[in-house]
Amino acid sequence: MDLRPLGRTGTRVPVLCLGTMTFGHQSDEKTSFDILDKAYEAGLDFFDTADVYPLGGGADKAGDTEAIIGRWMKARGVRDKIFLATKCRGAMGPTVNDQGLSRYNIQS
Repeated sequence: MDLRPLGRTGTRVPVLCLGTMTFGHQSDEKTSFDILDKAYEAGLDFFDTADVYPLGGGADKAGDTEAIIGRWMKARGVRDKIFLATKCRGAMGPTVNDQGLSRYNIQS
């Protein structure tokens, strides 16, 4: 797989990235694991997620996608073999500190 620079970080990542915004809502955990397995077996090791995923799942499901990916990485023992990109600006709760790019929100 071709690699490209990730901005100015010095890190090179694959040109293809698997989006995971449906894991935990439209795709249950077993289906999500199957998708991740097939992608990884095909040589894809770059995955994108966000703290607010799964898309369309609502506040009660926010974070489920990242949790599924975490369980998959642990079960497969591949955390040090993949690139995991995430986003963290979206609203995870009702208060002003439950969203945005503050240090508090990023670390919680």
